[in-house]
Amino acid sequence: MSELSLGVIGVGYLGQHHARIFKELPEVNLVGVCDISIAQGKEIAKKYQTNFYKDRSDLLAKVDAVSVAVPTPFHYEVAQDVLFKGKHLLLEKPIAESVSQAEKLIEIANKEKLLLQIGHIERFNPAIIASLPLVKSPLFIEAHRLAPFKNRGVDVPVIYDLMVHDIDIVLSCVNSVIKRIEAVGVPVLSKEFDIANARIEFENGTIANFTTSRVSREKMRKIRFFQTDSYISIDYLNHSAEYYKREFKDETPFISREEIDITDAEPLKLELQSFVESIRNKTAPKVTALEAKKALSVANKIVRKIVDRKDVIEQRFNEHR
Repeated sequence: MSELSLGVIGVGYLGQHHARIFKELPEVNLVGVCDISIAQGKEIAKKYQTNFYKDRSDLLAKVDAVSVAVPTPFHYEVAQDVLFKGKHLLLEKPIAESVSQAEKLIEIANKEKLLLQIGHIERFNPAIIASLPLVKSPLFIEAHRLAPFKNRGVDVPVIYDLMVHDIDIVLSCVNSVIKRIEAVGVPVLSKEFDIANARIEFENGTIANFTTSRVSREKMRKIRFFQTDSYISIDYLNHSAEYYKREFKDETPFISREEIDITDAEPLKLELQSFVESIRNKTAPKVTALEAKKALSVANKIVRKIVDRKDVIEQRFNEHR
């Protein structure tokens, strides 16, 4: 089978790893990379022995598909251009800034019969892959995603930068309509919300609680699923998970614990391999644009809830000046 010709648009913090992995995949020919920073683009092109294109149109003319890892405010513009030029696309999360933009991208991809996969990378986390089959009917879900401050992704609220990962995971395993959302957020080191908490109640009674911060001292990425007779604790960072289950001994209940068997792998590599396989096999991507649109819609509702409380935040800020 012939190689797929691929390129990467946006080779900053994350996109450079797209280039690295595409270069490693034997079934892929990394044709080139494109970046608004000529210096960064040339550096990554040299590092992975490929070509640098200042104009993405020149790159798109020579590939079958691209991955796009540009800042969120440019997702719609770049993705639309890629699709209109008839190229398959892996677009980093979130799919766009608005639901209407997401719907337009889905419409174009469907009309042009192109594959549009969204980079919700935690779907490819080995701990998630191994653990989610045990998640049957969770009553309560608790997610913590905390990180030290980096001057990256601060052009959007932390809900889009980090929390959206956990939103996507929860939506993928709770088959119910959202009934109510409550949320609060605070800008700390940027103009956007740097720390946020959201509580989502579903029609089936499931409650999910999300805490996300990009101004924490240490990294933490964990999610726990509590069920009537068990709970699953997943550590995204360490690719580990534990399964706690109610059992009986002489009619006396107790909690047993076991580590879930996980085959470790790099999530991004699994994601990009999946993208390539979907193109080759003409199958739907593991993370569809429609699923990504749903995650974005929930993230938007959370942000609106926080904005509705903005007067309270500003009042507290002024009280402590």
